[in-house]
Amino acid sequence: MDKVYIFDTTLRDGEQVPGCQLNTVEKIEVAIALENLGVDVLEAGFPISSPGDFNSVVEISKNVSNPTICALTRAVDKDIECAAEALKFAKKGRIHTGIGSSDIHIINKLRTTRENILEKAAWAAKYARNFVDDVEFFCEDAGRADLAFLAKMVETVIANGATVVNIPDTTGYCTPDQYGAKIAYLMNNVPNIDKAIISVHCHNDLGLATANSIAGLSNGARQVEVTMNGIGERAGNTSLEEVAMIIKSHKESLNLYTDINVKNIYPTSRLITRLMRMPVQPNKAIVGRNAFAHSSGIHQDGVLKNRENYEIIDPKDVGVPESLILLTARSGRAALKHRLDLLGYHLDSEKLDNVYQEFLKVADAKKEINDQDLLEIMGINADSRMFHVVSHTVSCGNQHQSVAKIELSRDGKTYQSESEGNGPVDATLKAVDKIMGIPVKLEEYLVQAVTGGSNDVGKVHIQISKDGVFYYGFGADTDVIYASAMAYVDALNKSI
Repeated sequence: MDKVYIFDTTLRDGEQVPGCQLNTVEKIEVAIALENLGVDVLEAGFPISSPGDFNSVVEISKNVSNPTICALTRAVDKDIECAAEALKFAKKGRIHTGIGSSDIHIINKLRTTRENILEKAAWAAKYARNFVDDVEFFCEDAGRADLAFLAKMVETVIANGATVVNIPDTTGYCTPDQYGAKIAYLMNNVPNIDKAIISVHCHNDLGLATANSIAGLSNGARQVEVTMNGIGERAGNTSLEEVAMIIKSHKESLNLYTDINVKNIYPTSRLITRLMRMPVQPNKAIVGRNAFAHSSGIHQDGVLKNRENYEIIDPKDVGVPESLILLTARSGRAALKHRLDLLGYHLDSEKLDNVYQEFLKVADAKKEINDQDLLEIMGINADSRMFHVVSHTVSCGNQHQSVAKIELSRDGKTYQSESEGNGPVDATLKAVDKIMGIPVKLEEYLVQAVTGGSNDVGKVHIQISKDGVFYYGFGADTDVIYASAMAYVDALNKSI
């Protein structure tokens, strides 16, 4: 099998997403996580773009040992010199330079000719080799470039020292057939193609980034450029986790492998979500919170009998502790029995049938049935187990520390606490912890507006983990801090 080199650009292309910028300390934390994940190349930034980016490349080079550290440049002497300076502490350094290859870019953006582009491309590759032994050249907008000219460009930069040539579908224009054929054409029509690695860099404007990347690899490319969670310009880049698991799942037919430690995929995804403040959509492949969740009765029954009936990936393989069986109106008896067994209630068939009929009535009126609902359906006093938010007040502002006071009730008794925190949400959750005292880790905190407007209802989603198991809580109110308290208590109740 051939190795596919994983080129991660989360800290460069991924960080170009508005609102996702990181400081140097955060970038180092991400870089170390990506190193532990097993990426081969880590694109650390665009050094000449800002002093902060330059410093981040320097510090990442000092703190990361195994991956090649890559710095982006334009085909400009000052850019290349700046990148070389930023990489001086890297154990293995790579300069990533390039220029437009499509007529759209050559004429409309660069306002030059194909002949001048070839001259500049040759110069940039050769100049970069004066500073490092590993030079990657990107042929920007190769997805829309003329094939014969693109082949000549690739041949030229390899002849002038490029060790890797990047064939980006910069605008996400290509279909898998088109992009795969483009890579195949280059493999068959560039005489010195064996002197370099061909890399694929695809964008997701038409939702085809991962499919195009796999098509490129199937036709001879051996490096794939990706980001964690698929973040990146516009609709994003190829997802690292998707490519890694496709190659792992189809290793025999693709005859490829990567060095990615797949068990670190989910923890790394959560780190990126937290630091970049960009939640993953629930139905995102591999790392979305619904990727291993089942609500249909047919699916639930199949998964409970044998996970492989409806899961081609074991969630534990990517760092997710377990599949989720969600109780809804579409759930069957198997899922209901499974959940009741976990709660310690083992019912015979007749009793289960009776509870199931009551369950369906409640489920028709609610989107999802939680453990408290189940206990009430069975006639068990849920309040003896569950906490409820009675009242909540918070004082906050930029001139003083936030303070939250909260009152919870359980089984007719009330409990009060007060706590300071770094903001109203932190203070509120700490106040809840003083009462409930359950050791958990907050994994995800998300606020969503339901319809829009400053007086809108805010829906809060919270994910916590306890002993390697994930629990979810929800709350909704026009006061999002109060909704946060409800969501956190809801999640903690499920962990009891």
